[in-house]
Amino acid sequence: MSEREYPARPVVGVGAVILVGRETASALGWEPLAGDRGVVLVQRRFPPLAGTWSLPGGGLEVGETLPTGVAREVLEETGLTVDVGAVVDVFDRIMLDGDGRVQYHFVLVDYVCTAVAGRPQAGSDVAAVAVADPGRLAAYHLTDKAIEVIAKAMNHVV
Repeated sequence: MSEREYPARPVVGVGAVILVGRETASALGWEPLAGDRGVVLVQRRFPPLAGTWSLPGGGLEVGETLPTGVAREVLEETGLTVDVGAVVDVFDRIMLDGDGRVQYHFVLVDYVCTAVAGRPQAGSDVAAVAVADPGRLAAYHLTDKAIEVIAKAMNHVV
């Protein structure tokens, strides 16, 4: 059992909606995007949500600012260096076990980010990284909340 399971108090987590335009992808030497814009997704390797696709992110470390934590998590999980932009959303993710006890409780702060260096590659606790067309996310079976956060981030960017 990890220290995140059955916590005494909520765990603060950070997430990134990394939006990539066609020109940026080309400048960074990535595969061409299917559309005008892509969003970086990761497939989780460990619980909770092992095997599912989501936004890159993870737990904030003691003494770390939220933007620094986002940038660190993105680099660890995807190999990308990002500029961290505005907060997109703040919300709870509470998961109960079979007995109705709180097994996980995260307070998540998601930011819109822009890739500035690197190539998407799976690292640390992810099994895979994808750059998905934001209009074709159904194949990734994202949570409703992840889809909502991506839509909000797309509206943040001009």
